[in-house]
Amino acid sequence: MYEDAQCVALRDIAPQAPVHVLVIPKRPIASVAALADEDAALVGHLWMVIRDLARQLKLDRGYRVVVNSGLEAGQSVDHLHFHLLGGRQMEWPPG
Repeated sequence: MYEDAQCVALRDIAPQAPVHVLVIPKRPIASVAALADEDAALVGHLWMVIRDLARQLKLDRGYRVVVNSGLEAGQSVDHLHFHLLGGRQMEWPPG
């Protein structure tokens, strides 16, 4: 769906919502816990990509961004990635 020098965005193969996009940095970073201070600009860039994708996908009624960090949080891939979810009413607390 999107690619630049710093990241790639693609549709999730097991979507949890009508819109489920993964935004993944190209630099190997295991998780949020593994971020270094030097990664601040990259993380900011990822958030701008998420914002732009949400606009492109017309998620004007709202969307959720999820980042799992560690096994107990449900992180199943040891590479930082953001889930952009939308296209339906999101429950709270998340199920």
